[in-house]
Amino acid sequence: MTIDKEGSPVEFRLDPSSGVPTYLQLVQQVEHALRLGYLNPGDQLPKVRDVVAALTINPNTVLKAYKELETKGLTEGRPGQGTFIRATLTQVALPELAGLRRSLFGWLASADAAGLNEDGVAALFTSVLRDFYKATGAAADSSDSAVPGSEARNLA
Repeated sequence: MTIDKEGSPVEFRLDPSSGVPTYLQLVQQVEHALRLGYLNPGDQLPKVRDVVAALTINPNTVLKAYKELETKGLTEGRPGQGTFIRATLTQVALPELAGLRRSLFGWLASADAAGLNEDGVAALFTSVLRDFYKATGAAADSSDSAVPGSEARNLA
């Protein structure tokens, strides 16, 4: 399920089988879009009514997600206008991001050739990601964990 209304730079996708609450999937996707540079201060998020209509979810779910983003200081609501990005999150510079995307695309092609489907790729990636952070002693940001099958924006 996606939404991309009125040229909004974010496209919401829901994965009902992920076990992650719907509002949290929306929050995580906005955070991912901020980290990847798809959303910047001043950008408008899709209107609540558009998200509700496109994803067939309760308006309170969208309002809860937008309120969570506001509580985190990432957005601000403007009465009668909508919700706008107020701050950004740490981003990788575009040249580095492009190189990482190419490498990851190549890895995904190898995983596909080995017979892994989307769920298998997500499981393997999640496992290796945990092992990496455990081995390096770096703290993974659990508040922004990936939701398999959902992107902040169609990255293909």
